[in-house]
Amino acid sequence: MDVRKPIFDAVRGAAPKGLFNDAGNVLALDNLLDAFGVARPVVTELRTSAAGIALMHKWEGCARKRSDGQFEAYPDPGSKDGKPWTIGWGSTGSDIGPGTVWSQAQCDARFVNDLVRYEKEVRAAIGSSPTTQAQFDALVSFHYNTGAIGKATLTRRHVAGDYAGTAAEFGKWIYNDGAVMEGLKRRRADEAALYAGGAA
Repeated sequence: MDVRKPIFDAVRGAAPKGLFNDAGNVLALDNLLDAFGVARPVVTELRTSAAGIALMHKWEGCARKRSDGQFEAYPDPGSKDGKPWTIGWGSTGSDIGPGTVWSQAQCDARFVNDLVRYEKEVRAAIGSSPTTQAQFDALVSFHYNTGAIGKATLTRRHVAGDYAGTAAEFGKWIYNDGAVMEGLKRRRADEAALYAGGAA
């Protein structure tokens, strides 16, 4: 049983809107609960923490909300052909294109489903290599955005235990169609900082 979840839910409900979209605030609350001896949930395999989800939500956003409260798909702003079309929390796929419209509940549900798949792929890529929660969160955020955990040099460096080298590799993934994207630079910096902060 996760005894921390009701505490997080209560604090999030009482906090100013958006406060816990900042991964730093989530980590601060986690550290405070550690100080008070509140047990962390026992898990048999790594899953993305609240801090990792907050980081992804920060960078993915839930964009293109219409006046009726629905969300519409939009073309990739950095690619020349507009692909892949995206909706909600950065969701892409063959079922998403011009004219796709989802509710908030659909956006949230797809994020959860996609996250399970990306987590599984990250766990497969890193195998049994020692990995902290923060490192896993950073790797999942990276993979959610790039889909490249299986081929990236940073994965091989992590498996080899080269944590400084892994953190440095994030900054190489800042291009879209050959052009540097400022948003990707900032996202990779956040992921590298999260990864490095949790290095063993």
